[in-house]
Amino acid sequence: MELNFSFVLTSAMLGIGLAMDAFSVSLANGLNEPKMNKRKLCAVAGIFAFFQALMPMIGWVCVHTFVQYFQKFEKFIPWIALALLIYIGGQMLYDGIKKKCPEGEEGCHAVTFKMLIVQGVATSIDALSVGFTISEYNLPMALICAAIIAVLTFVICTAGILIGKKFGTKLADKASIFGGIILILIGIEILVTGIF
Repeated sequence: MELNFSFVLTSAMLGIGLAMDAFSVSLANGLNEPKMNKRKLCAVAGIFAFFQALMPMIGWVCVHTFVQYFQKFEKFIPWIALALLIYIGGQMLYDGIKKKCPEGEEGCHAVTFKMLIVQGVATSIDALSVGFTISEYNLPMALICAAIIAVLTFVICTAGILIGKKFGTKLADKASIFGGIILILIGIEILVTGIF
């Protein structure tokens, strides 16, 4: 495989496809934290980009080392993603229903680093399977593909957060509830897509 337009286009299409779940979660994060500053916004998008690039590379390594074990594990991936997203979405729902921010207090529904790591893993774990898709690439080509996926994920997640922030400001206390529902629905979608 050589670096050409077809390779870049294929990698870009993979990146866009993989980033859709992360986009939806970023939208939920923007809804949940409408006053998120630029530094945190970049950190959130960066975490999603990192995991979306890391998982296909882990899959690539698995295919090139212990493929038979990876194939047995692959059927559990949608269930793991569902469990993680239900956990985070449930927390957001609980916070939105039970805990109201005192008027004027910012960040009482802020997205924590721990939540971001779990979200990053949950939305990218299905990208492990991309290791099979890129298995014919040599290591440098696989790394370039992962870098393209990361850049596109970063851009798409940034857009998701900005859109969520815009609507989160208008939705006020209901934003956490909507964000939680979005995460749970994404988990169900990953499960249904993974099984069927």
